[in-house]
Amino acid sequence: MRNFMINSKWGVLLLSAVLVTACGTSSATSSAVQATATAAATTVQQNTTPSGVQLASAKLADLVTFDEEDTLTTWSADNSTTIALNGTSATISGSGAEAKAGLVTINAAGTYVLSGKLTDGQLVVNVQDKGTVHLVFNGVDIQDSDSAPVYIKQAGKVILTLQEGTENTLTDGANYVFEDAASDEPGAALFSKADLTINGTGKLTVNASYKDGITSKDDLKIMSGTIEVHAADDGIIGRDMVAVQEGTITITADGDGIKSTNDEDAAKGFVAIAAGTFDIKAGNDGIQAETALLTDGGTYTIVSGGGNANGGVKTEDRGGMSAPPGGWTQGTVPAAPSGTAATTDATADAVADAAATEAGADEAAAAETESTSAKGLKAGGNMTVNSGSFTIDAADDAVHSNSNVTITGGELTLASGDDGIHAEATVTIASGKIEITKSYEGIEGANIIVSGGETKVVASDDGVNVSGGNEQSAGGAQGQSTDTAAHVLTISGGDLTVDATGDGLDSNGSIVMTGGNVIANGPTNGGNGTLDYDGTFELSGGYLVAAGSSGMAQAPSEDSSQYSLLMTYTAAQEAGTLVHLEDNEGNTLLTFAPSKTYQTVAISSPELKEGATYTLYTGGTSTGTEVNGLYADGQYSGGTKVTDFEITSSVTYLSESGVTTGNTSNRGGGGGFGGGARPEGGTPPEGGTWQGDGTPPDRGTAPQGGTQPQATTGTEGTSSM
Repeated sequence: MRNFMINSKWGVLLLSAVLVTACGTSSATSSAVQATATAAATTVQQNTTPSGVQLASAKLADLVTFDEEDTLTTWSADNSTTIALNGTSATISGSGAEAKAGLVTINAAGTYVLSGKLTDGQLVVNVQDKGTVHLVFNGVDIQDSDSAPVYIKQAGKVILTLQEGTENTLTDGANYVFEDAASDEPGAALFSKADLTINGTGKLTVNASYKDGITSKDDLKIMSGTIEVHAADDGIIGRDMVAVQEGTITITADGDGIKSTNDEDAAKGFVAIAAGTFDIKAGNDGIQAETALLTDGGTYTIVSGGGNANGGVKTEDRGGMSAPPGGWTQGTVPAAPSGTAATTDATADAVADAAATEAGADEAAAAETESTSAKGLKAGGNMTVNSGSFTIDAADDAVHSNSNVTITGGELTLASGDDGIHAEATVTIASGKIEITKSYEGIEGANIIVSGGETKVVASDDGVNVSGGNEQSAGGAQGQSTDTAAHVLTISGGDLTVDATGDGLDSNGSIVMTGGNVIANGPTNGGNGTLDYDGTFELSGGYLVAAGSSGMAQAPSEDSSQYSLLMTYTAAQEAGTLVHLEDNEGNTLLTFAPSKTYQTVAISSPELKEGATYTLYTGGTSTGTEVNGLYADGQYSGGTKVTDFEITSSVTYLSESGVTTGNTSNRGGGGGFGGGARPEGGTPPEGGTWQGDGTPPDRGTAPQGGTQPQATTGTEGTSSM
């Protein structure tokens, strides 16, 4: 075969997207798609998003204001009271404070400069007139064996300045003695019942053996400084808010790293970070907000729950039964649900008992997960990442919101024992660079919108999963929704690369694609599909290549306005075997090396034209530059021609014999198998047989311990796998 130069627009576009900065990636969506996505997101948000500060996309100024007073670090000896700590006593020069043995009490507003060491004592702030107290730590070491070293009982506001060039330490004991037996306060080594601001350029080390490191029952603002916390429970807590403008913060905590806890006021309970450097090792969540969590910048290294290696063992949900290790093999699927005509009463009872047992186990697991949540970033309301550099290794979800996740910039490298990014409502990726190096499911949400950015996903189950929620309705199993219109994966821009052991792009609703570049390396087992949708996949723009197994393969919908093809091979092709597509003039449309064994390849490009003829090759080599499996420029040679074909319909189904007759109704969206009928000359998936009328293969044998499932003809529609 002759050599020639590759001038694929697809390869150039994808290569360029990798070379430019992530924040510069953006794409406009069509008005129709935007309306669809917005309507779907609005429907979900109305049901799940609190009012007040819960903005789908926000800036730090929407949540918090840093007052001029918060930046106050200056002081003078003439206008302040000095407190010199000395073992078990203190010497006070000035007014507003008193010392009794190891107890130092501040009872008036003003500025207090502290230095020295208390070996077993306490600093108490108790200002009745709600004035502002300015504490200056000028080389302080306070140890208290049975209570909080610093206890702010009452004040209008406390500003704690870490004096430049100083190191300050607070250390408590493992057991507290409370003034009131019914009280649990103070509960942290630095405990404030008033608004607390920390600033300055010095260092504060907090050793909290009893419970929490730093706690404010009101607002907590960190303006600057170096803060190191070692905590038996949570590291840093601000009940109403935690707001960080700058600083270097290191936390080792058996509980949560940083969190805000107010669950009674939707305008509070948030975490907002403008900048700073964060190194957090947390037994539970890294950063957790009861309501909103927002970052406008910062550098974050977060390990939660010991990292992804401590994630729970995950099995693929197949409507009440778990998949065997490695997933379902081609031609084998779980037993049919009870109640079908071919299921005996005994089998139905066995299936019901198994489902009940598993449901109970799932509930217990859910309760355990709730009590030991180990997520990297977690928000009860909306989460917005506008900027920042994140390296997160989480036993649970790396990024999680009970409402919406919106990413408009930044760089995120995520490893998770569960989901990489999870939202109960909508995940929106508008810009930024995201790499999910390990996950069970890569990105999951009731709706997912990708309009920009560069996103790479590695998942042991589904790569991108538009879930159907937990509602149950007629014809739908628990955990799946039959309202496919309410759940949409929308892709209008950006680069999305998926490597999934389960489904590559999975929507328990529909998929709408108007732009962007999508590369999906899907499953090698026949119980999953690289493209998997229950409704429709309307494709009108962008570039798509999806390679994987053939057992559950789908192509875009027949009513798409951009042309696609689905090639099904008789036998599986080895990983790295090139797929090369060119037009009748020898111009390259695609040269692609799937990263795993594959038997089908779906391709869609704006360059595919009706009435034009094309040639598909397999194998060979390319001298071009490879990015995510796609080659740009260079020469392709040495491949084997598979088939010549002409584009005559929106979806062209191919086998080694040429064009086959495709099924216009894809599985889940009206029946059918894999988006097309039996390929001419092809063979069924391993363990299955083709039906005489060209309908899907028999579902093969049940996994060990299951019953023989019935064949699905596709005439009544099938549920998503």
